[in-house]
Amino acid sequence: MSDRFRPVPQARLARLAAFGQIATGVAGGVLGEGLRRLAKGERPQLSDLLLTPANAMRVTEQLSRLRGAAMKLGQMLSLDAGDFLPPELTAILSQLRENAHVMPVHQLNRVLISAWGPDWRSRFASFDMAPIASASIGQVHRATLASGRVLAVKVQYPGVAKSIDADIDNVATLLRMSGLLPTGLDIAPLLAEAKRQLHEEAEYLREAHMMRRFASVLQGDDRFIVPAPVDDLLRPNILPMDFVAGSPIETLERSPQKNAALGALLELVLRELFDFGLMQTDPNFANYRWQEDTGRIVLLDFGAARPVARETAEAYRALLRAGLARDVPAIRQALVSGGFLSAGLIARHGAAVDQMAQILLDHVAARPVFAFADRSFVARLRALAQPIGADRAAWSLPPAATLFVQRKISGTALLAVRMGAELPLLDLLDPFRT
Repeated sequence: MSDRFRPVPQARLARLAAFGQIATGVAGGVLGEGLRRLAKGERPQLSDLLLTPANAMRVTEQLSRLRGAAMKLGQMLSLDAGDFLPPELTAILSQLRENAHVMPVHQLNRVLISAWGPDWRSRFASFDMAPIASASIGQVHRATLASGRVLAVKVQYPGVAKSIDADIDNVATLLRMSGLLPTGLDIAPLLAEAKRQLHEEAEYLREAHMMRRFASVLQGDDRFIVPAPVDDLLRPNILPMDFVAGSPIETLERSPQKNAALGALLELVLRELFDFGLMQTDPNFANYRWQEDTGRIVLLDFGAARPVARETAEAYRALLRAGLARDVPAIRQALVSGGFLSAGLIARHGAAVDQMAQILLDHVAARPVFAFADRSFVARLRALAQPIGADRAAWSLPPAATLFVQRKISGTALLAVRMGAELPLLDLLDPFRT
């Protein structure tokens, strides 16, 4: 069997054992790295020993084999521009945004028989059993109907939906055991929201509905394409849709259309938040494809699409207004009112927060075109943030709904950084202040 073809562990004990292997491997890595540094006369912190490339590689490999919620949470951690996590760690974790291990043919065939019956092949002129893409919840196959209609068929990994709650609880246990989280930090609301969202992502009937909603709100916007689902083949664990050709979004980096395309994606995020009240909250780069010949962006994977509450949108609008007005006290107030930061943290570190806000404002306003790849301000932000991060008693979590919106905003900004986009950012933001 090719190393890439691995059955999805379905049994609870098998998945628990995999988490045990993660914990054991990381613990061994911590011990080895600790002894190495002690021999050099260093006195390392626990977090320094945990966040090493070797440990990141161990975790990445195991999460890729598990797939499901475990891999999805690892993907969330990978959305960093190298600003706060060491670059070598983000490079390793970013592998979770690429292809996962895939199902062996015999396991895939069982899933298809269960969904479409033993004669399922009679529906197709061809069905490629080797996936063209694989991710945390399922893998995608190219197929052609007898009518000649070409499809992309997303097939969910067996047992993934049933494993979500236990996987998230196991990841949370590993985080608590690591000592990276303060003992008093209440992550229960975030875990509950993560479980809810991942259960939604595993509902392919719901995802098909969200595809139709996005196609409706984007009707007439020729910058984007949303594939249409195929209703008569749709099942709770299988989502067939039109195959829409396109290249990886990263190919934009060499295209003269780069800035126009990235501007369209950033504007889309703003419209999702402030106009549609509906956001696809997963910014995985694989969810976008680029058509060089048409100049259009193909939007994929609507499992993480969800309504945006009015209060969440208004919290961001208040922050946007304050930023556009370059009003640091108003920014501080919006951060507290929206739950982005706690009043206790502001009381202890308000001066540093104000300095960070001013650095960002000055950097954005320095020139009419904002160069996303210019990270010259990050070192100053990191220096100011370090004492805040070290003050574990001041840690708090924003509302869970805000974290998922922020994941999309941060991920889209990361894509602009990676592509080296240069955009009139203030002009893009200004229409959304009201």
